[in-house]
Amino acid sequence: MVEHANSELDGVFSALADPTRRAILRALSSGPATINEIARPFPVSLNAVSKHVMVLERAGLLRRNIQGREHHCRINARPLREANAWLEHYREFWELRLDALEVYVGRKFKAAKREAHGKVR
Repeated sequence: MVEHANSELDGVFSALADPTRRAILRALSSGPATINEIARPFPVSLNAVSKHVMVLERAGLLRRNIQGREHHCRINARPLREANAWLEHYREFWELRLDALEVYVGRKFKAAKREAHGKVR
């Protein structure tokens, strides 16, 4: 189970690593679109955009519905929510440690300041 979840998470982060794929997801966040509509703003071939869409589809980040010759794509938010939950766990972990570090450094700074003032007098 853990290996399967890690594999899915790896696929999501790998897919999100490319700026073109992130831009495709951003465009799909406004609503479903065909491959041609998705490809229009990109300075790459339709074939290149189609390959990016396949990577996103394999990662579970988008769903494709074929109607005749048109491929309609829509975002699938579930993997993004799972990736966000993973990131959130580590954000909380590091915030606690950074808060403790801030308190420690503050105490050390105040102690050094008191010591420096004591030596000056």
